[in-house]
Amino acid sequence: MNQPHEAVLSSAQPATAPLPVALVDALRALLGERFSTAASTRDHHGHGESYHASRPPAAVCFAQSTDEVSAIVKLCAQQRTPIIPFGAGTSLEGHVTAPHGGVCIDLGQMNAILNVRPADLDVTVQAGVTRQQLNTYLRDTGLFFPVDPGAECTLGGMAATRASGTNAVRYGTMRENVVSLTVVVASGEIIRTSGRARKSAAGYDLTRLFVGSEGTLGIITEVTLRLYGVPEATSVAICPFDDLKSAASAVATIIQMGIPVARVEFLDKYTIRATNQYSGTTYREVPTLFFEFHGSEREVHDQAALAQQIAEDHGASGFEWTADPQDRARIWKARHTVHYALQSMRPNGRIWSTDVCVPISALAGCIEETHRDIEAASFYVGIVGHVGDGNFHLGMVLDPDNPAEMAEAERINERLVHRAIAAEGTSTGEHGVGTGKIKYMELEHGGGVKLMHAIKRALDPDNLFNPGKILPSLDL
Repeated sequence: MNQPHEAVLSSAQPATAPLPVALVDALRALLGERFSTAASTRDHHGHGESYHASRPPAAVCFAQSTDEVSAIVKLCAQQRTPIIPFGAGTSLEGHVTAPHGGVCIDLGQMNAILNVRPADLDVTVQAGVTRQQLNTYLRDTGLFFPVDPGAECTLGGMAATRASGTNAVRYGTMRENVVSLTVVVASGEIIRTSGRARKSAAGYDLTRLFVGSEGTLGIITEVTLRLYGVPEATSVAICPFDDLKSAASAVATIIQMGIPVARVEFLDKYTIRATNQYSGTTYREVPTLFFEFHGSEREVHDQAALAQQIAEDHGASGFEWTADPQDRARIWKARHTVHYALQSMRPNGRIWSTDVCVPISALAGCIEETHRDIEAASFYVGIVGHVGDGNFHLGMVLDPDNPAEMAEAERINERLVHRAIAAEGTSTGEHGVGTGKIKYMELEHGGGVKLMHAIKRALDPDNLFNPGKILPSLDL
């Protein structure tokens, strides 16, 4: 069933119920100055980077160890106080809001890289380590971690939201790249979800249960991740098309042919225009694909040549590629700042960012139909996508104080989601559910939502972990 859209960020914040005095005293005794009820700190922890209303917690705890997280959870559980985990605050679907008040646990200070094991191609980190921090640390090892959502996210947050990004077409998402987790559950007990073996048939797959749970089942404090060898050679190609359908069809053929592209990104003409203005690039303002190829020198050359041939067969109007590291970095920096490029098209506007994912055979039709919607929109909208796995995003640039625009954006978003689910896709390929996509859970999963409720009740019987997220109204 449909629910009205949320209000956008506003300086008028909703009232937050005070915490029990006994809990405040206990948390302050545990954490000292790392326990805060300051309005500015609470407000910072009440929203992510999208349009969702700011709903601050009653207090923020800055944890530095798994044991501290466990102690905080035990204290909050005694008072039946909601607990909201917070990483870098880059989420886009309201994951970190505190609609029921409570205590936010900020894991950003848990930023130690605990153990790199080159022989096993894995690493264990605390949840607050960011992906860029990890890859900088790994620079001299010949290894890297490939999952790249674009923003500077914490790895704990990426696991919690089952993040993916630009490299997912070749290396997979967090689902495929998380080996094991350390999690604090509702009782405050600390569990490890699995060992580090590459496979296991021993019992339920607890790791996959917590990956993507968005902090609703437990708090991830440590993550063990797969690592990969830095490829011998890398090249990037830029490939413009005169129409959307040709670009999407070229991607489908390249994937179906089994060409192991590392990245294939799609930007429509509106996103290209915003990127040119924001990043100083000079790309043609037409639908454009950005490719990256990894492998040996020969493999990279062959991959690029095959991709070029297929693209030209589908009407590409160019195919320029480069192996120069500075050129590659410049291209991907421009791609990674797309969110801010779109936002810059409207001073004081905010981005309503939404995403869907569809089977690759349905991609061209879904993008074409969606583009008809955005051509008719009364505000600026761009499409960008990790189209190698059927995932694409809309960035709608809105006036936060215009109810008519918010309602129009809601209609565009709803048609997009219904279109994707009708194609046997999903309402969100990587942003997650949070509060923003709850109303589509029953449409997508049907009776499966009841099973999700049962899991939530079993693991969090008092509904303390990130309440109001993922699941439609949960009455406990």
